[in-house]
Amino acid sequence: MNDRPTPAKVWTEMKRGNARFVAGEPRHPRQDVERRNELATAQKPRAALFGCSDSRLAAEIIFDKGLGDLFVVRNAGQVITESVVGSLEYAVAVLDVSLIVVLAHDACGAVGAAIESTRSDAPELPALIWRQIAPIVPAARSVLAAGAADGVTPETVDAEEVGRAHLRNTVAELLRASELISEAVADGRVAIVGANYRLAEGTAIPEVVVGRTDDAAA
Repeated sequence: MNDRPTPAKVWTEMKRGNARFVAGEPRHPRQDVERRNELATAQKPRAALFGCSDSRLAAEIIFDKGLGDLFVVRNAGQVITESVVGSLEYAVAVLDVSLIVVLAHDACGAVGAAIESTRSDAPELPALIWRQIAPIVPAARSVLAAGAADGVTPETVDAEEVGRAHLRNTVAELLRASELISEAVADGRVAIVGANYRLAEGTAIPEVVVGRTDDAAA
């Protein structure tokens, strides 16, 4: 009998954990000595999470998870790189996760820097910082272009809208960059949820879903 959880079941568990966190009633599960010892020789996380490195985006806390529950990959602005794709492919192909969560958030410094870079008088950034935020710039430019007729400028653009556009682009780029993950999604073995985390409320709100996260087994 295959006891591998469906993507829908894993996402339901993630949502329930987030609801406990929002309500101020976390259980802090699987964080004891027994769990630590159990995991000493192997891991079997149910989900992979790719998120921004922001210090306020601690995945296990936000989703009320414990040791060994999440395979976490993070960088500033949740920007797709070869390292990120390789890590997520490892989670799918070797660790057999059922779900990939791509987690963005409001008030993101990397998104703000990308918006700032579109100004004609924007200061030059250090090369490696620019390289990190450059993949976010297309989202900023697309939102600015859409609002140009209404006079939207880098100073007035909705940063959250840019962040959501970048989140959607990130999910699309992950699928484009990884045939392995795309095939797993097409086969129904994996789903991807792109969610936006609200810093003040603590909620993780789905912005884009690829694959099934709503089956009866949840």
